[in-house]
Formats: sequence, structure tokens, C-alpha cells
Amino acid sequence: MKQETFGAVKSNSVELYTLTNAHGLEARATNYGGIIVSLRVPDQHGRMDDVVLGFDKLQGYLDNEPYFGAIIGRYANRIARARFTLDGVQYSLAANDGPNSLHGGNKGFDKAVWKAEPFENSKSVGLIFTYTSKMEKKATREI
Repeated sequence: MKQETFGAVKSNSVELYTLTNAHGLEARATNYGGIIVSLRVPDQHGRMDDVVLGFDKLQGYLDNEPYFGAIIGRYANRIARARFTLDGVQYSLAANDGPNSLHGGNKGFDKAVWKAEPFENSKSVGLIFTYTSKMEKKATREI
């Protein structure tokens, strides 16, 4: 596994991790949004090629909002009218897709800097991404 600096978001360092297996498959991931930046795999003739959409530099992810390869959340897809009711409590969300809330709102998990813990053993190498979500809005009860 290789680790290198990919940039910074506010005061948080953003790292890029490159993992390679014995067959030459290469995955590159960053702790910004848990994004899979690239995945190079062999085709039927053994030629390696990147099979995911992504940017070569962190700035591409900061300037755009494509959700390429990211961990999205707190939820995936759209919540209509940016609100929902659970157990009689109405929750209002950020409307970031017209009147709807998409993929976690204005600051979904794709825009967070995650803690990354590389691991390696005799059979594998990998990363464990961890992020603790904070509730951003107070709930209101609708009667």
C-alpha cells in the first residue's frame, strides 16, 4: 500500500491510498468522501485500464458534485420536498436538488474527511474508513 498527500480541506489533510494485489489490480481511494478515485483492472487481453469515473486531483471533487465513487449519505437518492416524518416527528432537510434533498444534503458524507486506517495481513491489504456523523438540524414535532 502506498499513501500520499492528495490535498487539504480546511485544516484536514486529505490522503490518497493506492492498493495493489498480486494480479496487478490497482485501487486508489481517498479519505475525502471515501472516494474510489480509480480502479485499474485487466481486460480480456491483460491490458490494464481504469474502469471508474474520477478526477486526478482533489480540486476536481471540490469544484464539482458528481458523487463519483463516493460514500454518499446519510441516505442515498432523493427525499421529496426535503422533509420526512418518523415516529410523529417531522425532520426538515437541506433542499439541494430543486425542492428535494439529494444524497445527504449540502454536506453529505461525500464531502467529509474520513479517518482512514490501512490494514495489511498475509492474505490482503485494505482500508477502513470511519466517520462520525453529527445531526445538523433539530427535529420538530408536528401535531
